[in-house]
Amino acid sequence: MIKLGLSLILFIALVPAFTAGVAGQSESGAAQTADDLRVQLLEVQAKEAELQARARQLDEDLKPENIERSLAGVGSTRPEELRELRRRQLTIERDSVRAQLKLVGTSRERLETVIRTADTQAYQQSAVGTTQRLMKCRERIMLAALAGCWEWLEVSSQSWE
Repeated sequence: MIKLGLSLILFIALVPAFTAGVAGQSESGAAQTADDLRVQLLEVQAKEAELQARARQLDEDLKPENIERSLAGVGSTRPEELRELRRRQLTIERDSVRAQLKLVGTSRERLETVIRTADTQAYQQSAVGTTQRLMKCRERIMLAALAGCWEWLEVSSQSWE
């Protein structure tokens, strides 16, 4: 449980580093980064669902009748103390799971933000290539118009498509 908490804290600390790394990526690199981040997001969402299920189970286990049922086979001269001890154990575990859920939720939100940034960058990089091709076509058209080479323009325009 502690190992998971430390992993989540480390993960949260490293996610912002992805944002800085996305800025210098090439077109295919930015798209690949976004895909990699989506895989991480799926893992975080799975972990979040697992923790939510565990939190629900602990809430159910904390009901007095379920604590009583869990201790039914245990004989003791002080059953009230056993029930209180079991309730405290479950409460501590539930609080720990809720804290982990908060961390995972923060990680998920940050990953979603980083993915949006990576997607935007990949789109912008792909648009730069398209814009450059359009600019080259425009330059060719203008040169052809200036030179009066309309025949060349008609033949060349077929190869631009």
